[in-house]
Amino acid sequence: ICGIQHLERAGNRLTLFDSLYFCIVTFSTVGFGDVTPRIWPSKLLVVIMICVALVVLPIQFEQLAYLWMERQKSGGNYSRHRAQTEKHVVLCVSSLKIDLLMDFLNEFYAHPRLQDYYVVILCPTEMDAQVRRVLQIPMWSQRVIYLQGSALKDQDLLRAKMDDAEACFILSSRCEVDRTAADHQTILRAWAVKDFAPNCPLYVQILKPENKFHIKFADHVVCEEEFKYAMLALNCICPATSTLITLLVHTSRGQTAPWEAFRQLTGTKQTLNRESQQSPEQWQKMYGRCSGNEVYHINLEESTFFAEYEGKSFTYASFHAHKKFGVCLIGVRKEDNKNILLNPGPRYIMSSTDICFYINITKEENSAFKKQENNRKNHESKLSYHGASRLPVHSIIASMGTVAIDLQDTGCRTPSGPTLALPSEGGKEGRRPSIAPVLEVADASSIQTCDLLSDQSEDETTPSDDEASAGSEYAKGYPPYSPYIGSSPTFCHLLHEKVPFCCLRLDKGCQHNYYEDAKAYGFKNKLIIVAAETAGNGLYNFIVPLRAYYRPKKELNPIVLLLDNPPDMHFLDAICWFPMVYYMVGSIDNLDDLLRCGVTFAANMVVVDKESTMSAEEDYMADAKTIVNVQTLFRLFSSLSIITELTHPANMRFMQFRAKDCYSLALSKLEKKEREKGSNLAFMFRLPFAAGRVFSISMLDTLLYQSFVKDYMISITRLLLGLDTTPGSGFLCSMKITEEDLWIRTYARLYQKLCSSTGDIPIGVYRTESQKLTTSESQISISVEDWEDTRDTKEQISYRSNHRNSTSSDQSDHPLLRRKSMQWARRLSRRVPRHSGKTAEKINQQRMNLYRRSERQELAELVKNRMKHLGLSPAGYDEMNDHQNTLSYILINPSPDTRLELNDIVYLIRPDPLAYVPNNVPSRKDSFCNTVGQDTREETQL
Repeated sequence: ICGIQHLERAGNRLTLFDSLYFCIVTFSTVGFGDVTPRIWPSKLLVVIMICVALVVLPIQFEQLAYLWMERQKSGGNYSRHRAQTEKHVVLCVSSLKIDLLMDFLNEFYAHPRLQDYYVVILCPTEMDAQVRRVLQIPMWSQRVIYLQGSALKDQDLLRAKMDDAEACFILSSRCEVDRTAADHQTILRAWAVKDFAPNCPLYVQILKPENKFHIKFADHVVCEEEFKYAMLALNCICPATSTLITLLVHTSRGQTAPWEAFRQLTGTKQTLNRESQQSPEQWQKMYGRCSGNEVYHINLEESTFFAEYEGKSFTYASFHAHKKFGVCLIGVRKEDNKNILLNPGPRYIMSSTDICFYINITKEENSAFKKQENNRKNHESKLSYHGASRLPVHSIIASMGTVAIDLQDTGCRTPSGPTLALPSEGGKEGRRPSIAPVLEVADASSIQTCDLLSDQSEDETTPSDDEASAGSEYAKGYPPYSPYIGSSPTFCHLLHEKVPFCCLRLDKGCQHNYYEDAKAYGFKNKLIIVAAETAGNGLYNFIVPLRAYYRPKKELNPIVLLLDNPPDMHFLDAICWFPMVYYMVGSIDNLDDLLRCGVTFAANMVVVDKESTMSAEEDYMADAKTIVNVQTLFRLFSSLSIITELTHPANMRFMQFRAKDCYSLALSKLEKKEREKGSNLAFMFRLPFAAGRVFSISMLDTLLYQSFVKDYMISITRLLLGLDTTPGSGFLCSMKITEEDLWIRTYARLYQKLCSSTGDIPIGVYRTESQKLTTSESQISISVEDWEDTRDTKEQISYRSNHRNSTSSDQSDHPLLRRKSMQWARRLSRRVPRHSGKTAEKINQQRMNLYRRSERQELAELVKNRMKHLGLSPAGYDEMNDHQNTLSYILINPSPDTRLELNDIVYLIRPDPLAYVPNNVPSRKDSFCNTVGQDTREETQL
């Protein structure tokens, strides 16, 4: 300003005010032109000022905006007017990571009625750079407000308008080294919020089960270790329970698998097998469509699905609702009772005021119903069956908004059509066996019940002396000692007298027995091994579901706890009452420890994430040690079923990693495309997750978030996992489809058979298929005996031309490289000095055997040598039964027309056997000393 006035004294002789006016008009880019410089020095000064302003002013404005945002972050307020007119929830965390934030936002805003809610984040630390970038996205910047502050300060709670919030979510930091300290911080935050806003609903996540009773006042509580260990335990007896629960508690947005994209990635146009008439991604179509099923609720009298079944039995309503609408009724709740009953059984009569809980692709309010003509329906049913899977494509149509459901004709059919009537004695020999109908009101003689409290044997045949002696050792009752306050009492198999602590040690003998390894015990059933760092109180919830009263005695698997650190006396006092539970101090890093604990004849190996490795300087590196150890186990014992817990779900792509597997690479590209589209479960098509072999507790964070809309989800999940036992409520179990059961043919007929005979409710199918690999994807394994030295040159040339496209995962398994190595060994043998005839021949033979030995043979030899060194017999070691070329997946609530296949495992909710015990026998509240001899159930006989 002064420069313009000084230079223009030789021109227009501007005043100080005119100079100020000129600068403001010029730098604001208005430029009226009424005041202009007249001489060249003034014009040069204006040019320099404009150039400098173009560089300096944007930087200054950016710094001002940044300072304003920093002030809002640290000392801003959520508007009181907005809090009273708009709805908001508060998220309290000790440190905010990008994965936690995105999981919360994606799950919270997946519900249509929550789109107008605001999320206020109250965190004591500064905003992370990744979090800042995400919150700058317009979709989130308009709905998410970040406040730096502490939940222990009333002024910060006032800034977040906690007293007007619809809910407060308090999450623990699971990446802390000291998880107990993290729980203590969570407890203080919950107390502070409850003191400041008593009417605000609290949703609290806790890590350790022993700290749960401090926050019993909270509306909803999820204890991480309780759910984790119970889920891992059920994975051993009901495969892929973790995947089943994870899919049920995630909100689906109607997304389906991008099969066309996967077809392009895998190049199936060149690899289609015409004999199978089925595309390689057919399993993804079925798995992706069924994964959209969730749990919903509705009042019976307001429901189109269930209103017509008032006054009828629960199993009758469940079967016919599934047959007609494709929905699976799994539980009810009476109006005057807050307890949910999963499959209360055929004797439960439906009432108009009951709340029904069902599994479906969408809730009833978003469904549109249409009745088709019979001829059109018959025509479509013929077209809908294609290929070997025979899966109808018209049963359920998933979309973002409404689901169209075809109403099946449940009326009486003509005698010429297929029927489910009772079998007649004069039927033809080739006639398909029929199934008894499901009765509207259960008859005492129609339901096969188990007399739990009788003294009869659990087998129809006369038991042997060993079985009788083993059965007399067990009793049924409540465990007399619980390691922590707040554990739900569960009716279990127990011993009459507790085992001495010295006998719980598997690898060391004592004065009571001299066994020092698992083989010496001579267990009839295969082991379940749990590898953990410490014996925390949560590990108690792994044992209880496996010793629950409804598990048959003859199917109880011995449990071996492989612990890095010795357990304390309190934990041993809790597990010494359970039969066949042992512990051993060792690590999965040590092959000798694995062999001593019986890994060679174990059914399942559960690898629990170690607390000491949950935090790492680099993101996602916390799972490095666990992944490498499990990969070593997978290579040494490929037939062993390994269930692994990881800290970060993104790392599951490294489980059973094979670098040159084209199929896995195609799935990786598919996952990236799904993540770019914003999918909640981008990793759901990964083979380890679909098969239930990998699990991360962060997947269950959505259970707490979803309970804001579905307040019953935590209760239903606890009942399914066996953490809670409500009288009259059923339990989760499974059955396997054998060759004798294939006459049932379809899932609908299986549903009817179970409902009419045992009262069980099927909710899904776990299917295992052989993975049809193409030439470019296969790992060719050729026996070394096929490669003799007498091969001629033509065979070598033809072999090379046929084997160019193969991608063996290991160089030692490559026949061409192996043959070159043998030729190289021969050349060396010709150059070295000659020995005597027999000695040289022996050396050459040993050398050739070493070169011919594959990597798998080396691994098998290593394991056998270590077993011999430890004094263990290698007879039980299974030499690498390779299950790598199979894939497994879950079909939740499949359509009624789904074909059953051999070895399918069906998830069942079985009614509580104790619900129908006569009044003159002891009740469930009797002490564990009231011994009983009858098991709760037999195997399902179809």
